[in-house]
Amino acid sequence: MNEEGKVVLSVRVSPQGTAEQIEVKTSSGSVRLDEAAINTVRNWKFVPAKRGDTPIESWVLVPIAFKLEQ
Repeated sequence: MNEEGKVVLSVRVSPQGTAEQIEVKTSSGSVRLDEAAINTVRNWKFVPAKRGDTPIESWVLVPIAFKLEQ
């Protein structure tokens, strides 16, 4: 479909390192690319933030760039 763009997602990471909530912070301008980014990040495992030695919930910004290469 020759689409390119950059999506920035705001992700709430649980103490277990899973993506508990995902929001589009900055859209690529394409619903397909935005949804592809969300579906990909949903399956990622994150290293959770820590307070001392205790993992805690936190928010992180995740940029995803879609670029066509030849």
